[in-house]
Amino acid sequence: MEIAIIAIVAAAIIVLCIFFYYVPIFLWISARVSGVRISLIQLGLMRIRKVPAQVITQALIEAHKAGLQEVTRDDLEAHYLAGGNVEKVVHALVSASKANIDLGFKMATAIDLAGRDVFQAVQMSVNPKVIDTPPVTAVAKDGIQLIAKARVTVRANIRQLVGGAGEDTVLARVGEGIVSSIGSSESHKQVLENPDSISKLVLKKGLDSGTAFEILSIDIADIDIGKNIGAALQIDQAQADKNIAQAKAEERRAMAIALEQEMKAKAQEARAKVIEAEAELPRAMAEAFVKGNLGIMDYYKMKNVEADTNMRQSISRPGSDKK
Repeated sequence: MEIAIIAIVAAAIIVLCIFFYYVPIFLWISARVSGVRISLIQLGLMRIRKVPAQVITQALIEAHKAGLQEVTRDDLEAHYLAGGNVEKVVHALVSASKANIDLGFKMATAIDLAGRDVFQAVQMSVNPKVIDTPPVTAVAKDGIQLIAKARVTVRANIRQLVGGAGEDTVLARVGEGIVSSIGSSESHKQVLENPDSISKLVLKKGLDSGTAFEILSIDIADIDIGKNIGAALQIDQAQADKNIAQAKAEERRAMAIALEQEMKAKAQEARAKVIEAEAELPRAMAEAFVKGNLGIMDYYKMKNVEADTNMRQSISRPGSDKK
């Protein structure tokens, strides 16, 4: 008999444990006390659907206390099952409601499912965020390099959070605007004297178009002078011109040497022909004697002329008076 009683008690305890596990009655009491209408059956079915009843119930209580009537249990469960963060969505809706920001439940869940922190976005809409740009290097028209740093104050654009570009795009566009502004300045002194001209010019370009942010201001935090790029380019150009001139001079020298060698070769060839002609002279004279074209007197006259020519050449040579 006692064994039967113990078995009945144990079975009852097991049944109660299973009941309280699948039917969180204390959570149901907490919801009812807070004014949220939810049945014990729905809480039990959440367990079966593997939806955290604690998270859904707490979100419903928070939304109800904030006066958000559009938030329902089915919507929260559907968002959780889609992989969303129910707590952040409800926190964002409550913050947006208190700050008079137009943010609906569908928009909030879409932002959350897009991978963005919707609660942080609402906070950024209330309290703008300051983004520091990395050092941006640009060159003015006078060739002086400037290194600028800027602080960009942005506010989240709720309507553009889904599909809008992020901070990296904003920083890239601001950097491009700074480079364009400095590059269009006549001298680096103008930029140093009026750094706010860069901010005004960059703001006019509408850099926040298509991004998830609204640019409120761009402030130039610091400008440093870098290298004299113009002078460096001129030095490089002068060195290149020098190398080209040297190459052309070397080419002309090589051509002159080749021409000189060619002239020497032609002179040697001419001398060889003269020597060859002189070697033929005695034979020609002998043949002229045989044929009677040259007389003995003509021969002596030619010898006299040759001797006279040799004497004149010896006299005209330097140092001939000392001999």
